[in-house]
Amino acid sequence: MLVKSAEFVMSNSDVAKCPKNRMPEYAFIGRSNVGKSSLINMLTNKKSLAKTSGKPGKTQLINHFLINKNWYLVDLPGYGYAKVSKSSKKTFQKFITQYFSLREQLISAFVLVDIRHDPQPIDLEFMQWLGENGIPFSIVFTKADKLKPKAIENHIESYKSILLETWEDMPNYFVTSSSKDIGKEEVLGYIESLNDNMELSNI
Repeated sequence: MLVKSAEFVMSNSDVAKCPKNRMPEYAFIGRSNVGKSSLINMLTNKKSLAKTSGKPGKTQLINHFLINKNWYLVDLPGYGYAKVSKSSKKTFQKFITQYFSLREQLISAFVLVDIRHDPQPIDLEFMQWLGENGIPFSIVFTKADKLKPKAIENHIESYKSILLETWEDMPNYFVTSSSKDIGKEEVLGYIESLNDNMELSNI
């Protein structure tokens, strides 16, 4: 997919105020400081579309960006600094939960994970919550340029071994680096294929 246009549409914390049209949406979420803004800027060919900051938790709202005039990229707040409750539905900020539960336009989520670190409970808990609620998602491993290929492979295997304890199959995943443009074509190609399949199903 070639991204020809990417424009900011709106920010809010109320799911009811999100765009009313039926364009497909793809939500990007991850722990604070996972490199989400940099990834979004890489995918859209815009250096400052999403605000990047060294300060964790910069994104506090649901941000909609219109891509190629026909789908939305949704930038959601990081969940790493949310208070974790034993009730999975209260683990993350209320409006994030509402977004995933109520937003019918959502086609798939992309859960960003820093590939340099061992699997973190909060990431695994969030993936589990998505699975339990029937929300399709892919894992996006970020900052791959910081590791050698063998280390990348080992970290992915760690995730596989843990996830396959409770999942039948390993969720779809991508290996990316915003600074090296790694994984850009794969992520955009995947979104394009989902959009194409949706159009075919509507014929």
